[in-house]
Amino acid sequence: MPKMKTRRSAAKRYSVTGSGKVKYKKQGLRHILTKKSTKRKRSLRKSAFLSDPEQKRAKLLLPYG
Repeated sequence: MPKMKTRRSAAKRYSVTGSGKVKYKKQGLRHILTKKSTKRKRSLRKSAFLSDPEQKRAKLLLPYG
């Protein structure tokens, strides 16, 4: 049986941790930063985890993740 293909767009956005959670980088920190508060920008720097229903969908796109 041939290897399954990974959705490259999902592979660039998400990574799977050792415990199986799907980690991603928050969006909104690329431009128009002057109107955003310092507190908001600081929280956007941290990575976050997908919710359980979203994790199931993301893992379909990442067969080997």
